Amino acid sequence: MTDGTPLCPECDADVEIPTDAMENELLSCAECGTELEIMNLNPIELELAPEVEEDWGE
Repeated sequence: MTDGTPLCPECDADVEIPTDAMENELLSCAECGTELEIMNLNPIELELAPEVEEDWGE
């Protein structure tokens, strides 16, 4: 981890967090493309974003 930059939980690459990021915001890892969710900003905590399931009109 460099300068407190969080790591992708999937591939361990550094993930750049925008300065205007908010909790529960979704972003993608630049290395592996995995969608991540910002769970906490202080300290920064990332988790894999939940899979979106089909609604099928139900």
